[in-house]
Amino acid sequence: MNSLLLTRHQAEGATLASFSGCTLPESFAPDWKDEWRLAREAVALFDTNWHAISILTGPDRVRYLNAIVSNDVQSLAEGQGTLALLLDARAHILAELEVYVQPDRLLVLSHASVRESTMATLDKYIIMDDVQLDDATDRFGTIAVEGIQAGAIISEATGISFTGLGEFQGARTKIAGMECYIVRRSHFGAPGAEIIAPVEKLEAIWNTLHSVVHAFHGGPLGMMALNALRLEAGIPWFPLDFDDSVIPQEAALEDTHLSFTKGCYTGQEIVERVRSRGHVNRRRVRLSFGTAAEPPAPGTMLRAGDLDVGEVTSAAFSPAAGTPIGMGYLRAEYTSPGTIVDAEGRKATVLGPDPATPKRSIRTGV
Repeated sequence: MNSLLLTRHQAEGATLASFSGCTLPESFAPDWKDEWRLAREAVALFDTNWHAISILTGPDRVRYLNAIVSNDVQSLAEGQGTLALLLDARAHILAELEVYVQPDRLLVLSHASVRESTMATLDKYIIMDDVQLDDATDRFGTIAVEGIQAGAIISEATGISFTGLGEFQGARTKIAGMECYIVRRSHFGAPGAEIIAPVEKLEAIWNTLHSVVHAFHGGPLGMMALNALRLEAGIPWFPLDFDDSVIPQEAALEDTHLSFTKGCYTGQEIVERVRSRGHVNRRRVRLSFGTAAEPPAPGTMLRAGDLDVGEVTSAAFSPAAGTPIGMGYLRAEYTSPGTIVDAEGRKATVLGPDPATPKRSIRTGV
């Protein structure tokens, strides 16, 4: 899948690359760390067209989706949203979802790499429900703005008070006269917003925001810098850091993607059994790779003496830490902060819990 803004990025001289099956800007500047610095110190504009987008309509849409996903959709009011997971019967993660409640529909974002399988799974559970499922991926695209100046930019571009929105709250609005849906959404732990708009309006909205971002001393952000920023914030990515090989508690998603009070859903029995037992045999952790010059590749084995005890799922050089950092899975007995394991000849140290994780959902009104 190619970004819907590919031609625009090429005109700006961006370097392109494939990320989990999606062609996106790798970097805009000769040195991606300059983009990282702008995002940290001012604001960044970036392409998030790795989403598959589904729309659910019909009177049973909320009850239906609430019965098959891991988080509480039923109690969300109009304008609210939440993260959730689509699980199989063994509680393995089929997809990460973002669910947003609009007046006449549910807007559901997943990852393009599992677009077909996610649509098939969602469709499979529509049996006696009055629900219509629409794959809208080819009709809508997404853009994000994030950084300490994001609130001022969103307010200037839309007239919406950014501070009045909680995380995952959204509203319909216009940018330069073009209709879109804006959600307060952080991708790397800073104040941020994501804009969902019709394909034919997306480039014009990008151009408008590009000008405003530059006026606030920011700039466009490629995936290399975004990857470093989100790893520094401890935010895992689907499908790099969790996929259908793990269950939610192994991926350390219980505080962000699960409800333990909503009742039954597919995979809930296993999730509850793990919660009652109180532990898993392996766990996603944050890692620092010390003085290593290059980050290890995904799949690098982690060893303690002669034992294979885990593997790296993602890594990048962190300008903030001055060293490569990443994520991976380790056997439970090796997950305590400060534990040191071997990553194919380099030292890997387990860091503390994720410093910035998005809230599960927002229960206050827009």
